[in-house]
Amino acid sequence: MTDNTDILTITHSASGASFAVHKFGATVISYKSAEGRENLFLSSSAKLDGSKAIRGGIPLVFPIFGPPTDASSTMPQHGFARQNMWTVKDGSQHDSDEHAGISLSLNLTDASAGRGENNAWSVDNAKKDGTDCRLTLDIKVDGTSLTTILIVENTGSDAFNFNCLQHTYFAVDGSAAQDPTKCFVHGLGGYSCIDKIDSANDGKVASYDKDIDLTPGEVDRVYVHEEKHSALGVKIGVGEGKAIKMESMGEVDESPVPVSCVVWNPHIEKAKGMGDFTDEQYKDMICVEPGLLGHQPVLNPGKEARFTQIIFA
Repeated sequence: MTDNTDILTITHSASGASFAVHKFGATVISYKSAEGRENLFLSSSAKLDGSKAIRGGIPLVFPIFGPPTDASSTMPQHGFARQNMWTVKDGSQHDSDEHAGISLSLNLTDASAGRGENNAWSVDNAKKDGTDCRLTLDIKVDGTSLTTILIVENTGSDAFNFNCLQHTYFAVDGSAAQDPTKCFVHGLGGYSCIDKIDSANDGKVASYDKDIDLTPGEVDRVYVHEEKHSALGVKIGVGEGKAIKMESMGEVDESPVPVSCVVWNPHIEKAKGMGDFTDEQYKDMICVEPGLLGHQPVLNPGKEARFTQIIFA
């Protein structure tokens, strides 16, 4: 069962904008802008009882993206960050004229689910190798934007590689996700494409003068900029006459690192096979997900990585 205290709603009194965050996975499940529009998609069948990662909002992906690269590892897809209860940092909740917000954290030693076996993050291997970390999510909202900053601190004695991603589900008005005039992603021109569905697109460089849309069917693509831009900026069409701007940037030990972008929509056939997603909801969402996906250096002991997403709505 979901404890009501597991979902925290934070409102910026000066503007009326708000967000809600579930302690399970530190998953932001709602962001309402000042005029009251819901900007994030949350599946009507999403599990909010801690039995599985939450389908919608902004799930946090760490320390792997997708399934493990080592077939012997039993870590679940996308890692353990979204599989555990996080703790609210004492004194972090605030509401000022500038913004309102809160911070949550998770220590690796408190992650009881999702670490698996036969990988560097398993209980036995982490203890043996000195692998340890603390994750913190700082969230703040104001009259024009929602900012989520994932901070990864290496609190152990050994350096580690990692992937992290903010798996953002954007709500699309009018069930218009399949209409390229109303739902699109603009700003990925020059990024090379890793297409997990259509091999014909794999390795191609996205055009500067053509937006990305969802009409071909299931879409699952990773866009990586050839020039290794450390800042991402896209415009996302989310219904007739409505677009949202999203920016993202990352740094490791205070040095900028490249930010990639995933665009995903399950379309009808995959939607039918998802137990926490109804058959027709693919029309109501588009995932546009900034990520640090392996194009950054290892994180050394005592150092931190910061990964920011800002949604302007």
